[in-house]
Amino acid sequence: MRVMFAGTPQPAVPSLEALLASSRHEVAAVLTRPDAPVGRGRRLEPSPVRRLAEEHGIEVLTPARPRDPEFLARLAELAPDICPVVAYGGLIPLDALRIPARGWVNLHFSLLPAWRGAAPVQHALMAGDEITGACTFELEQGLDTGPIYGTITTEVSRTDTAGDLLERLSVDGARLLVATLDGIEDGELRPVPQPGDGISLAPKITVEDARVDWKMPAQFIDRQVRACTPAPGAWTTLGGERVKLFPLTPLPGTSEVEPARIVVDKRGVIVGTGSGHTVRLGDVQPQGRKRMNAADWARGLRLTDETAYFA
Repeated sequence: MRVMFAGTPQPAVPSLEALLASSRHEVAAVLTRPDAPVGRGRRLEPSPVRRLAEEHGIEVLTPARPRDPEFLARLAELAPDICPVVAYGGLIPLDALRIPARGWVNLHFSLLPAWRGAAPVQHALMAGDEITGACTFELEQGLDTGPIYGTITTEVSRTDTAGDLLERLSVDGARLLVATLDGIEDGELRPVPQPGDGISLAPKITVEDARVDWKMPAQFIDRQVRACTPAPGAWTTLGGERVKLFPLTPLPGTSEVEPARIVVDKRGVIVGTGSGHTVRLGDVQPQGRKRMNAADWARGLRLTDETAYFA
């Protein structure tokens, strides 16, 4: 089939690569978000999907909004049979949904109807899901509400970060997406409506969502930190300055260490939590400095009984 692929971040790249490698489908154009400012210099950078498309000489469309008349006119001229979409980052309007003869097929990184929204992987980790996956579904105007074509599943390990899980799902999901397009072209695949129960929402994780509350149980803090790695990055404060946290280790047994209290011993740095259990910090990144081992960071702090508390 003749396709226009829509996607923006790195997790969408394996799907575009898989489509480019397919002998059955032609990628006529790519829709992606406009170049965005990154880094301290706020320099405009193209999306990972745009970079890959341009390496292959594919036309790239970057409308500010997919309802812009110029984009809709160009989409009609391209006349794609179908539009696969992976983490594009914008709502597709009804006028655009109607243009391709076989609609739009979305690859979503959850087992719908669980975790509809922008951050399904992060919310699955925060909730402690033991199994998650990805699915392809027919895009419609509702938020991830369309009927399902196919699914894959994966186990969530106790050390998975959002980055780890998303990397696995993006590769396995790319194969699912191409198989879905093959099945649609062959006329062998029909979407099945989502169940009416088991619905949960996964809104974007904000920086404030990533702030650790040490009164929470150790298990929750562990999941929160992993869910926010690599982005937006879990954090806390010490002495009014922000400290970024990387995956940590919940320790067995109960402890009398108060929530948020920092204790430095020969094994590293442990912190008390609201469940009466402690966690051992892994790497940290103090404000304005590089990422480092927590023990190395703590040795230079000269903590006292009054200052050895995160806020």
